[in-house]
Amino acid sequence: MSHTDKNLCKVRTITTFISLDKEKQSWAQEIAKASMFCADLSKELTKNAYTVQSVRIVTNPFGEYLNTETLENARKDLLYLSELLLSSDTSGLRVRFAIGEARTHDEIAMLPELISEFGDLCNVCVNVGVDAFDILDNDLILSSAKAVTQISKITPRGEGNFNFTVNFNCEPLIPYFPASYHRKELGRRFVIGLETPDLLVRVLKDFNKDKQISDHNRLYKAYFEIMHSALQYFISDIKSLIDDTTLDEDFVFSGFDSSAAPSKNCSSMVEVYEQLGVEYFGASGTVEASSLLTKVFKSIKDVDLVGFSGLMLALTEDTGLAQGTIEGNFEIHSLLTYSAVCGIGLDTVPIPGNTTIEKIAALMRDTGTMAYRLNKPLTVRVFPVPGLQAGDMTAFESDDLCNCAILAVP
Repeated sequence: MSHTDKNLCKVRTITTFISLDKEKQSWAQEIAKASMFCADLSKELTKNAYTVQSVRIVTNPFGEYLNTETLENARKDLLYLSELLLSSDTSGLRVRFAIGEARTHDEIAMLPELISEFGDLCNVCVNVGVDAFDILDNDLILSSAKAVTQISKITPRGEGNFNFTVNFNCEPLIPYFPASYHRKELGRRFVIGLETPDLLVRVLKDFNKDKQISDHNRLYKAYFEIMHSALQYFISDIKSLIDDTTLDEDFVFSGFDSSAAPSKNCSSMVEVYEQLGVEYFGASGTVEASSLLTKVFKSIKDVDLVGFSGLMLALTEDTGLAQGTIEGNFEIHSLLTYSAVCGIGLDTVPIPGNTTIEKIAALMRDTGTMAYRLNKPLTVRVFPVPGLQAGDMTAFESDDLCNCAILAVP
C-alpha cells in the first residue's frame, strides 16, 4: 500500500464556527449557511478520494443566544436549534453540534439536563482560567465537577460525559468536540481535523521491515522524518484542494489540527508506540515516544496549526489504550504524566461511579496546573460510571466508545 493512499488519511471533521444571537429568526439562515458550506467542501474532498467522517458546527457561548433565564426556556431554544440541525442538508454526513462554552455557575448547572436530552447536539465545554497568582478558579472547577457527577447519574451508563469537557489554556477554533468553542469577534471560520493513526502505523511498519539503523538517536530522527513527511504530504494536498475550490468566502480557513485523532475504527496509537520500540504503552520509553510524536504533529509547515495539534490519548476511543487498562499497563496519573510532553490531558477516562466531587475537582486542578505551568492546552473529560469500581469493565453502548477497565482515582 502506498503512503499516498488516501485511505490512510481520513478527514475526521470539517468544523465550522458561527455566531448566533438572541434573534432566533436568524438561526435558520446561519445553520443553513454552515451546513451548505460543510456539504460543499465534503463533496469536493470526497470527489478527490478522501473519506469525510463528520461535519461539525460550533457556536459562541450559548448564554449569548439561548434564553437561559430558566432551564425550560433553554431547553425550548435548544429543541428549536436541534430541529434546524436535523433538517439541514449535510449530504447524509453525521452532523455534530457544540453550543459553545458555559461561563457561569448557573449555566453549568443546566448542562446535565440539556446533555441528557440533546446528546450529540449539545456538546459543551467550560474554560477555567487562573488568577494573578496562577491559581485556578476552583469555584468554577467545583461547579464543573458537580455537573460531571450529575451527568453520570442521569444518562445511561454515564455516557453523557462524552459531550462535556473542562478546558485549561485552550484557545478557540479547536475542531474536536466537546472542547471546541467560538468567539463572535473571530467571525465565520472553518478548520480541518484528520484521523491518521493508520498512516503512522503503515509508514513505521514499512520502515521497520528493513531498517538498517541500530543507533537509537539516528533511529528516532529517522522515525521523525518519515512520520513528518507522510503527514505533511496529506495536509499539503488537502490544503491545495481547499485553495483550488470555490467555497463560500464568508468562511475563513483557519488551518488544521494536526493531531492523529484515533477512533475505535482505525489503528490504535498503541501500535504506533510499539513500532517506535516501546514494549507496550505505559512501559519505560513511553514518555520519550510521546515527546517524539508531539514533535511530529508540531512540525507541519506552510499551514496554520490550531486546536491541540499534538498527541491525543483518548482512552475509550482507542482500542489499544482500552485494552491497556484491562492489562493494567498504566494508571490515571500515568496519563497525566504523559500530558507533560504531549496532548490532551485526561480524555474519556472512566472512573469509579462513587468518585467524590472533591476528587474529580482535584484531578481537574492537577491537569489545569500542568496546562498553565507548561503553557499547553489540556482538558479533563472523565466518565464516573454508576455502580462500577476500579478494575470493573464498562458496558458502554455508544458507537464512539470502546469498553475498558475502570481506572482508580487515588
